[in-house]
Amino acid sequence: MSTTPVLITTTGPDKPGVSSVLFAALTKHGVELIDVEQVVIRGQLVLGVLAGAHEDPEALQEAVEQAMATVGMHVEVRIGSAIGADPFAPGRQGSTHVMVVLGRPVTARAFTEVARKLAALGANIDAIRSVADYPVTGLEVHVSVAEDTPAADEELRSAVVDLSTRVRLDIAVERAGLTRRAKRLVVFDVDSTLIQGEVIEMLGAHAGVEPRVREITEAAMRGELNFTESLRRRVALLEGLPETVLDEVAESLELTAGARTTVRTLKRLGFRCGVVSGGFRGIIERLVDDLGLDFAAANELEIVDGKLTGRVLGEIVDRPGKATALRRFAAEYGIPLAQCVAVGDGANDIDMLNAAGMGVAFNAKPALREVADTALSHPYLDAVLFVLGVTRAEVEAADAADGLELARP
Repeated sequence: MSTTPVLITTTGPDKPGVSSVLFAALTKHGVELIDVEQVVIRGQLVLGVLAGAHEDPEALQEAVEQAMATVGMHVEVRIGSAIGADPFAPGRQGSTHVMVVLGRPVTARAFTEVARKLAALGANIDAIRSVADYPVTGLEVHVSVAEDTPAADEELRSAVVDLSTRVRLDIAVERAGLTRRAKRLVVFDVDSTLIQGEVIEMLGAHAGVEPRVREITEAAMRGELNFTESLRRRVALLEGLPETVLDEVAESLELTAGARTTVRTLKRLGFRCGVVSGGFRGIIERLVDDLGLDFAAANELEIVDGKLTGRVLGEIVDRPGKATALRRFAAEYGIPLAQCVAVGDGANDIDMLNAAGMGVAFNAKPALREVADTALSHPYLDAVLFVLGVTRAEVEAADAADGLELARP
């Protein structure tokens, strides 16, 4: 029996009963469903149905129009050749890439540049959905490249890096598919990532040497100074401080905006979360307990007779040491590195981000941004969730279910 394609597009205020009324009308005409898509934008429904009618498609059109009128919806019906390309051709095989576009705000002008760049590369936008409206605007864009090759993948990623800087948006690109949704472990750097500021500078303030400590810190973060040597120089400046200072600094730590939300949400999803830091265990342990982190690696300050000696005990957690720690924790939990995410801000995080399946540069120095898979330039750590495909609505729904007050201005 021959089948005539019928494309039905319904728009109007979203409300209960619209779908049931439409599909009841389709049922009476015994149609086959070929494809269905629906989206709701700020209470406005767009519902598209591609059906195959075995007989009298004009009668089907009339029935659908009458049915939709009863629920106050607008409907457009196209029959046969009016639909355009072969409606019965196999559907798309799925997007090749997912881009997450973040901005505060995302302007129409900026997104137009994104769309133009994709078109110039021969890439098609398959779908767009909102993932966040606070504290940044986030759009998840599903994209298909014309030829899915390593060269096309590299071309897309390179273009996105240049575009991100030009339009002042954060744009993350990942391969689409199961791998994107298979992340299971996230490791954070601590200073200027999970918390605001640098712990060693806080210690330096207590010793009256903060400017000297900051100068060495900044040189190390820019990659101009070996981290191990920089750490030894800075710690030497702390000689003679009472160990009680560690507790004072630990109590004064301020989390980065969105840090608690990020860890709480990742833990709900079953992620293993922890920190790998060039900082100090005596201070970080309190942070681990407060956030319920699963693991931590950090340096150990030598203390003799209740005072800091200005030396570090054991092997220093430096740039290669951070990557080693990530591999160790991943192995302990039986999680492949491809399913790990590393988030950091400085040059000493380079090896750790390279070792992880996804490396995220958070408000980072140029040396780290150049090697990271994606760079975030807004001071909100929960942007990491949006890159992973978690939406703000999902976060708030989970918080509400747990009786937590929504933190919006």
